[in-house]
Amino acid sequence: MINEQIRDKEIRLISNDGEQLGIMSARDAQKIADEKSLDLVKISPQAKPPVCKIMDYSKYKFDMAKREKEARKKQKTVAVKELRLSPNIDTHDVQVKVKNAIKFLQEGNKVKISIRFRGRELGRTDAAVEIMNDFAAQVAEVGVVEKPPKMEARTMAMFLAPKA
Repeated sequence: MINEQIRDKEIRLISNDGEQLGIMSARDAQKIADEKSLDLVKISPQAKPPVCKIMDYSKYKFDMAKREKEARKKQKTVAVKELRLSPNIDTHDVQVKVKNAIKFLQEGNKVKISIRFRGRELGRTDAAVEIMNDFAAQVAEVGVVEKPPKMEARTMAMFLAPKA
């Protein structure tokens, strides 16, 4: 809340340079802010009495937006890359997928390894668990198993995360 939106009878006022001006009526505080051609901004509405500060509100909003933008720049997004295998995959095909997984993990991404079962393949889930565990062992030097192999409907999935 700013300026005339503040309807409290008494407020604790802080000047624009951080000095406490004491408890006074909102009307008097608004007059002081108008004399300095600044805004009266309610900082802490839960306090008894509420705390208000005299500041340039548009400059304050601009600075906050700038800080948020700076924080977003430094934030690192982690993508989840998916590699699909089949229950009857050959060893060389697994090696190709392992190379891709290692590349993704080195870039800092998480990797989802999934095996989709079709028809009678659903009876061979034990072989798929073996394939998954073998896969995890091959990428163990760059990644760790975040979530072990788990069946979800007709798909078995396992998540790998880069080593810290």
